[in-house]
Amino acid sequence: MYFYKCLSIIDIMIPNLLTLKFTKLTFILSLFFLNLCLIVPANAKHIVIFGDSLSAAYGMDIEQGWVHLLNQSLNEKYNVSNASISGETTAGGLARLPLTLDTLKPDIVIIALGANDGLRGYSANTLADNLTAMVTLVKEHNATPVLAGISIPPSYGPRYIEQIRAVFPTVATQNDIKLIELFRDDFFNTPEFIQSDGLHPTVITQPLIRDMILSFLIEQSLIEQELIDNKPS
Repeated sequence: MYFYKCLSIIDIMIPNLLTLKFTKLTFILSLFFLNLCLIVPANAKHIVIFGDSLSAAYGMDIEQGWVHLLNQSLNEKYNVSNASISGETTAGGLARLPLTLDTLKPDIVIIALGANDGLRGYSANTLADNLTAMVTLVKEHNATPVLAGISIPPSYGPRYIEQIRAVFPTVATQNDIKLIELFRDDFFNTPEFIQSDGLHPTVITQPLIRDMILSFLIEQSLIEQELIDNKPS
């Protein structure tokens, strides 16, 4: 059976949704159609990116986002699906994760949520509880969870920023899972790396994020380097 890399319909249908109700309904429809369009061999490894606008190519074309670039860098032995929704919190992610897992049946799930919790001032304890619950769900579906550590803009103050940042390594250690730190100070400190809103990475930053993820997956033996079409520089 041949493999056809299908541009995630989730990416096409819900990049910038306006209401929670519409988002959830559209997400359900997206999963249905995405499941129909994926044709993969039995031994293909399915990687799902489960995040928010930082993974959903906010402010740019879908093809410019790091998730799409990651999918292009992998050959037919892998498929990457983008199950990210702009504005999503960990509570929202926890609510929709069971359907995502049942529909997409991933081998690896990269949980890249938490930024919107921080932007809304939610407690670090709530963030930790929701992330832990999602990690548990992924394990119960016989998939490998990977946690992506994030940060929030410097304007939120060093104390709160540190509380949010500390959640991710703590949850990863407590649940014995892999952690990739996605925040880099230069993303916020370099003007061309961050959009005018001060929150979202620019088009220039997307290949850098792709390379971080790809190198991490190789180093952690989650993917095989010889099966990659375009290795990170």
